[in-house]
Amino acid sequence: MRNVNRGVFMTNNHKIAIIGGTGKVGRHIAAAALRKGYQVRMLVRSPRKLDGQDGRIEILQGTAENKDHIRQLLQDCHIVVNVFGQPPGEIPQYSSVTGMVLEVMNELEISRYIGVTGGSLTLEGDRKRFMNKIGALLFRIFFPAMIKDKQKEAAIIQQYCNIEWTLIRLPFVVEGAESGGIKENLTDMPGLKISNQDIASFIVRQAAEAKYIHKTPFIAT
Repeated sequence: MRNVNRGVFMTNNHKIAIIGGTGKVGRHIAAAALRKGYQVRMLVRSPRKLDGQDGRIEILQGTAENKDHIRQLLQDCHIVVNVFGQPPGEIPQYSSVTGMVLEVMNELEISRYIGVTGGSLTLEGDRKRFMNKIGALLFRIFFPAMIKDKQKEAAIIQQYCNIEWTLIRLPFVVEGAESGGIKENLTDMPGLKISNQDIASFIVRQAAEAKYIHKTPFIAT
């Protein structure tokens, strides 16, 4: 029996594993999860980046590219949040990291996965407006390796029908407080930007909702 059953996501005593917890969005996810009553474990390359963080957060030092570290992170967790990021110019590893995470989730029988990607990612069924199509085209021109890897990542995720995945597509991310006015759309980006704290709150809400299981919503404010 899996750790989380479809549509029944309880917060009491449930633990969220966060990959990419020191990034622009990730550092707010743990705080949002704690406010909702979850336990939190984070995989971080440099724990020093978390100086001053809530002592209730369990910190595991390691890298997302290491399968043993991923396995240690996910042990006894119920929900996995993947906001893994890379500096510009590095060889994209989104698909390999995500594929490894999903493999370990299968091994440990963890069923709830929430990931993020860019709004420039175009998938079957999208109906993007002209300007959003142009934006996606520019990303393909200027960041071809990243877009190719992001497409591969999405394809890998979609193969895991037994995992209750949600892949959230984002516009430009800005620093800012939670607005509470998030727009959601399954076929087109509904805005140009969103704050990191709005993203964090939206992600944590998905842990308790079944609305976007096996879906790739766009969100913006």
